[in-house]
Amino acid sequence: MGHLAGKGHKIVLILILGFSIFMTAEAQVVESDERALIKVQNGISFSKDTLFLLNFRFRMQNRAGFNTLEGDDFQVNQFEMRVRRLRLRFDGHVGNPRIQYYIQLAFSRADMDLENALVAQPVRDAVLYYVVNKNFYMGFGQSKLPGNRQRVISSGNLQFSDRSTANALYTLDRDFGLFLYQTIPFKSSAQVQLKGALTTGDGRNAPAINNGLAYTGRLEFLPFGKFLNNGDYSEGDLEFETKPKLSIGLTYSANQKATRTGGQLGPELFAPRNMNTLIVDGMFKYAGWGILAEYFNRTSPDPITVNEQGDVRFVQEGVGVNTQISRMLDRNKEIAFRYSKATPDLSIRQFQNRVDEALFGFTKYVNGHRIKLQGNIGYKWLEGLSSFENAGNSWTGMFQVEFGI
Repeated sequence: MGHLAGKGHKIVLILILGFSIFMTAEAQVVESDERALIKVQNGISFSKDTLFLLNFRFRMQNRAGFNTLEGDDFQVNQFEMRVRRLRLRFDGHVGNPRIQYYIQLAFSRADMDLENALVAQPVRDAVLYYVVNKNFYMGFGQSKLPGNRQRVISSGNLQFSDRSTANALYTLDRDFGLFLYQTIPFKSSAQVQLKGALTTGDGRNAPAINNGLAYTGRLEFLPFGKFLNNGDYSEGDLEFETKPKLSIGLTYSANQKATRTGGQLGPELFAPRNMNTLIVDGMFKYAGWGILAEYFNRTSPDPITVNEQGDVRFVQEGVGVNTQISRMLDRNKEIAFRYSKATPDLSIRQFQNRVDEALFGFTKYVNGHRIKLQGNIGYKWLEGLSSFENAGNSWTGMFQVEFGI
């Protein structure tokens, strides 16, 4: 018992000493704060004057969903229950506020490209930026290309649990290279944004493959000025814009000697191919209403590749359309509708079907896009044949919780 009592006294003395040191440190901080400042607003921030800034955020998407076997048979063909996304994000600057960094790591199976890569790919973004002035900056590293709007919008800022069918087939994705961003303001509130990238064309974490590169340029016109809270890259009018806001975007990408079926995405082709992608999109918001529209057109002079065994892989060549309209019922509830279509080119029609998708969604926002509950129900049909009894048509449903800081 005496031995235990002795230990107890030692513990008490350690606690008292620790508390005294803590109080002394706190007193010193009041007089002259030499610590890094910690803020919790857009994530958790650690900063020390202009010497450094580290902003840390995490988010996860947990979901449960189903797909039916046929359009007229509600027997469940498969369940989807998983962590769709688990991300850690770090951004800030070191030494000079003009020199900034952005790092994003992913840890869920669906995020690590395990279907198309030999090893897991946890690095999604790793890019350094140099800010020349408030209207011009450049980046070097791995990041999203300036492609269609829905792809550039963070998956945490979507009003449905997934991006559209058209996006899945014809989007541009992350790539490694040089990125340039220029904003041109007018005397009125209008502005033009120019974005360009010179990249490998082979997607994230790609090894040295050939001497082909991808050249991507994008122009955006905002005739009524900036959206509140960067709302032109966030789905749904959560800000309830008091004046109409519109952004129209045009992207063109030429990918030379691409090695994957979707350029930066998809399985590897059996031989390199050139592909060109044209994208036109727009975002409109006003008084709780939101409209997103996108058009894709991808072409390739020779889309089909064949190996020695006769297996076929081809460039995802074709035309896609995505339209979404949403209405905020109040500050925390939203309904949304999507129609999307992906039509393969005649050159690959024998290998791939046309797919149409209609989706209805409801979102309950707890803390904006950071914490929300989403429910989607939708119907997919093939070759434009929407009747429930047609083979290959199916229903889908999804419930998802987004949680992050």
